[in-house]
Amino acid sequence: MTGTKYVAYVSTYTMGDNHGIKIYDVDMKKGRFTEKAQVVITNSSYVTLAKNNKYLYSITDFGVEAYEIQKDGMLKVINMAPINGMRGCYLTTGNEDRYLFVAGYHDGKVTMLRLNENGSIGDITDEIYNKGMGIASERSFRPHISCVKMTRDSKFLCVADLGMDHVDVYAIDYEKGKLKHVDVIRSEQGSGPRHIKFSKDGKFLYIVHEEKSFIDVYSYEERNNMPFFEKIQNISTLNDYHAGGTVASALTFSEDYKYLISTNAGDNSVVAYKVDTKTGLLTKSLCLPVSGEYPKDAALFPDNKHLVSLNHESNTMTFFSIDMDKGTLVMNGPEIKVESPNCVIFKSIEG
Repeated sequence: MTGTKYVAYVSTYTMGDNHGIKIYDVDMKKGRFTEKAQVVITNSSYVTLAKNNKYLYSITDFGVEAYEIQKDGMLKVINMAPINGMRGCYLTTGNEDRYLFVAGYHDGKVTMLRLNENGSIGDITDEIYNKGMGIASERSFRPHISCVKMTRDSKFLCVADLGMDHVDVYAIDYEKGKLKHVDVIRSEQGSGPRHIKFSKDGKFLYIVHEEKSFIDVYSYEERNNMPFFEKIQNISTLNDYHAGGTVASALTFSEDYKYLISTNAGDNSVVAYKVDTKTGLLTKSLCLPVSGEYPKDAALFPDNKHLVSLNHESNTMTFFSIDMDKGTLVMNGPEIKVESPNCVIFKSIEG
């Protein structure tokens, strides 16, 4: 960690500004960002790194865009590809970097695109539209794909459907570029599964639920080419005295996977958990205000000593010193203005 330099990529909506990705130099000692560059792209609602760390992929209004990451962390555009649908909200390459998977919130669609060895995005190989009716509330009456995440063994794709209150599980056919539905992980009715993450060893699955502000933890194993998930924990993202009208948002692991971070809009707080890497169970360390409105994402710095919160409604990033053992969160300087921030990713670069 000592001497390692980092940049941070922040994706944003572009209301009147076409620079949807901001690149920041990261000051690890002070726990702060300094703007380095801006990238021209419309409505970058989510970005992800390839597992080989050579490429970055982003949602854009017209599909998905690929970038080559330069030695200094700058981004060089490779190509853009359409997804044959409405703008996506989440994307992942999985662990093989052979395909790009895109979640469509607005049209309830999963899109699978081939990736080429040079990092460019190829043709669509599969498209799945979720169907059905959820409970009769304003936003949860039809499919809303909010997240796609591959199991660590690279055999299955988990697809969170916030509208239908479940996670669909698909077997991945790498040769044909197709998905086959094999399982459903059902959440509590009206809970709204939003984001999903796997532990570093792949044995545990974490699902944050937007509408009811809790995380479900599942054990995972593969038996005879079929996935098996068993719920082992349900834990709130809130304090007992939280504000009314809250929704859970972010779900991010620390770089070493020892801590898990989530956020609560309405309550405008960040929650941090210690992760028992052997059992997969979470222990809440703190749940404290972020000094901003609608923290859509938050992440620990790679040293686990600092935290940044992306406050979507107040158009700010706020920075904190954090002590996971003492359960303290102390603001460490002024906010940074950034319009409609969505997500943040840290990336190590050559010094």
